[in-house]
Amino acid sequence: MKTRSASTGPLTSERRRRLLMGMGALSMAGGLPGLARAQTPPTAQVNTTKLAVTDSEVVVGQLHSATGTMAISETGSIQAEQLAIDQINAMGGILGRKIRVIKEDGASDWPTFAEKSKKLLVNDKVAAVFGCWTSASRKAVLPIFEKENGLLYYPTFYEGLEQSKNVIYTGQEATQQIIWGLDWGAKEKKAKTFFLVGSDYIWPRTSMKIARKHIETVGKLGKVVGEEYYPLGHTNFNSLINKIKVAKPDCIFAAVVGGSNVAFYKQLKAAGITGDKQFLLTLSVTEDEMTGVGGENFAGFYSSMKYFQTLDNANNKKFVEAFKAKYGKNAVIGDVTQAGYLGPWLWKAAVEKAGSFDVDKVVAASPGIELKTAPEGYVKVDANHHLWSKSRIAQGQPDATFKVVAESPELIKPDPFPKGYQ
Repeated sequence: MKTRSASTGPLTSERRRRLLMGMGALSMAGGLPGLARAQTPPTAQVNTTKLAVTDSEVVVGQLHSATGTMAISETGSIQAEQLAIDQINAMGGILGRKIRVIKEDGASDWPTFAEKSKKLLVNDKVAAVFGCWTSASRKAVLPIFEKENGLLYYPTFYEGLEQSKNVIYTGQEATQQIIWGLDWGAKEKKAKTFFLVGSDYIWPRTSMKIARKHIETVGKLGKVVGEEYYPLGHTNFNSLINKIKVAKPDCIFAAVVGGSNVAFYKQLKAAGITGDKQFLLTLSVTEDEMTGVGGENFAGFYSSMKYFQTLDNANNKKFVEAFKAKYGKNAVIGDVTQAGYLGPWLWKAAVEKAGSFDVDKVVAASPGIELKTAPEGYVKVDANHHLWSKSRIAQGQPDATFKVVAESPELIKPDPFPKGYQ
């Protein structure tokens, strides 16, 4: 009579456990391709519009200014978006596919942004683009995204008055930043006269138009006593400073962007206009700009943003730790950097909800998506493609950090077309 050996005997619980462990090891090593494929939907199912998606990879674009006057502001966004993509890839990617990035440099030049966006969408057929900073660059690429049905995740706080099927806006719009900030300044700093200063392009001019309407008409906060604009890259603000000294405003309300901030704040200090004597509230100095401006030149002034690196919550501590581990212990994180980090995560959530990389399906899946792991705390995508976020005010410190001094009690619903401001 034949006896059955232990190796061919009944499948005991111990043998079953060893077999399953072996199958798991083979799967991770690529030894069971059929099993691995079963967990990844077929490409024909998740890509019906000829995007750059294969069985193992999905291609996205990154379009920022790595050079030129805006590089001081946009470098952080480039870094944060890459960090998010690296983290997503480490988790296995999206729908079983790793993300590959094609990086393009808009070079602080709006026609270049338009040209590069067309390359990414038409030639490279990327599934999404994370990019732009200034409103001028966004306006330059918008017609191309709409014509080619691309998807842009735009990270910068901006003037609002826009809504596109092809853009997810991860920064603040005017009601969340400009109006909330001005109301805080009027209430807490008793500001009644305002001097408006901006760089000379779409975002500052439209932002100051909204600010003026709120100050003088809608919010009835007081009076605008000066309004000046200067070209991007401008570095001589002496005539402006003289005008400010003559006007003696309760509040300097600033939207100077990029490298011009360095000259602006250094010259303010040299002229004796400092945070202990003058209330200044800006929409455009984050930790990124502070690396050039210097804490000693901005100390005592205020920024209106939704995010600051010093935010004290568990999500932010993990984010800051990961960012510094990748980019160095002296790396800093500003508002737009954090909003840039949100883009790939929101896209991942929408793709997985849609079960597809097709732009129309991802767009349809986006409203209502929540990101409970956001470094700023929590965000939610509204039907208008903007985010529900909190607003915050922080004061610049001599060591180039920010101290948060005010926070909206609740998330603020985005309203890109507020009544009375068009």
